[in-house]
Amino acid sequence: MPPVLHDNHLMRFLPLVPHDFDPAPWRNFQAAELAWGPGPAAAWRASGPPIHALHLADQPWGPELGTEAMAALRAGLDPDFLVLHAAAPAGRLDESRFMSTLEVLLELTHGTGVKLALRARSGDAAVLARRLKEARGEAVGFCWHAGVGEDLDAISDRLFCAVAAPGEDLRPLQRLGYRWNVAVPASDPAAAAAALAALEASHPMVYFPEDMTGLLPDGGRA
Repeated sequence: MPPVLHDNHLMRFLPLVPHDFDPAPWRNFQAAELAWGPGPAAAWRASGPPIHALHLADQPWGPELGTEAMAALRAGLDPDFLVLHAAAPAGRLDESRFMSTLEVLLELTHGTGVKLALRARSGDAAVLARRLKEARGEAVGFCWHAGVGEDLDAISDRLFCAVAAPGEDLRPLQRLGYRWNVAVPASDPAAAAAALAALEASHPMVYFPEDMTGLLPDGGRA
């Protein structure tokens, strides 16, 4: 058996719960992710499980998104990631709005330990990755979802988190040797516990990526 690497970073399956739900029934989960929305989140801070990520609603990039992000960050939930829906800018105005909002968000999260993860619109991940590289936005990563598809290679070294539905094909992540969290939308704790247990059983730990191209010193394969 190969050596166990990153034991504390096994691929974990977590419930993705609306933040206005009562946290008490979710208390026994090792962690959770929250779909952010209007209303206070004090109950989650007081009695919920640790929060790995906050997922903001899909909305245009602009001042309103910055305001919502600020409210989420000030809720005191201490997330690791703030997940933002993003589409490739369609023109100069969209480009300017996207980059200026991103700059505001980076300022908001600077020094907090929270990282930004873009949940790219299907087919847009590669374009967004290129825009970030051009703008020296290396601190921004991505949240995987099934719509990433063929763009996965463009963001494979910048995956911070993932979202999947029960029964989703996670083989692309396994081929990468992905070891981080996968959030599964959930509304009922008992059903979520069963679904997550089934996912954990069907997706055992991956010790090494199937394709190590670019990971070896000479850029070759294992």
